[in-house]
Amino acid sequence: MIPDIPAFIRENTRTLAPSHVPELKLHLADDAVSLWELTEEQLGELGLPPPFWAFAWAGGQALARYVLDNPAIVAGKRVLDVASGSGLVAIAAMKAGAASALAADIDAFAAHAAALNAALNGVSIETSCADPVGEPVEAETILVGDLFYDRDLAPRVLAWLQKLHAQGKTVLIGDPGRTYLPRDKLEQIAAYDIPVARALEDAEVKRAAVWRLR
Repeated sequence: MIPDIPAFIRENTRTLAPSHVPELKLHLADDAVSLWELTEEQLGELGLPPPFWAFAWAGGQALARYVLDNPAIVAGKRVLDVASGSGLVAIAAMKAGAASALAADIDAFAAHAAALNAALNGVSIETSCADPVGEPVEAETILVGDLFYDRDLAPRVLAWLQKLHAQGKTVLIGDPGRTYLPRDKLEQIAAYDIPVARALEDAEVKRAAVWRLR
């Protein structure tokens, strides 16, 4: 049992600036496996999802960088950050002038982490633990970072994003070349070389791109 999740997050992370978005600060972990094991131990559960919320993944950093450098994408608009993790992309959207940003992630820890990180950066965001995939969306801009890593999930996400795109919504994807990224359905609009933790990725630098639907 973890009675105070925000306190648990603060105690097991450090306040750091993501490598490619140095103007922002996040509660980030040094060691994925140790934090994962500690979370399972404290909750008394095995088989929990990895603490994706405790790291600034390359796809999310690419998307956040692009939004901050191209604020017109989100300025004055409602933004949905899908599989938000740390909330980095939602926070970047608010910094770039979004009217509102909803950080959606099915991991309850992510909602707490995103709220803490938003406060660190002096912005206010909304959070949700409901799965948005397949659901109607009020936001005008949908931002998706590092979500095409699972064979079963990827086609569901793509079909949903295509539907939203057909409704006239702006859909942007940040991805460092995950296995199930549907490149044939996408157009690359930016790319960045982002330092990452070798323990989490297969390299020390990942080439992460920002994509839009064709």
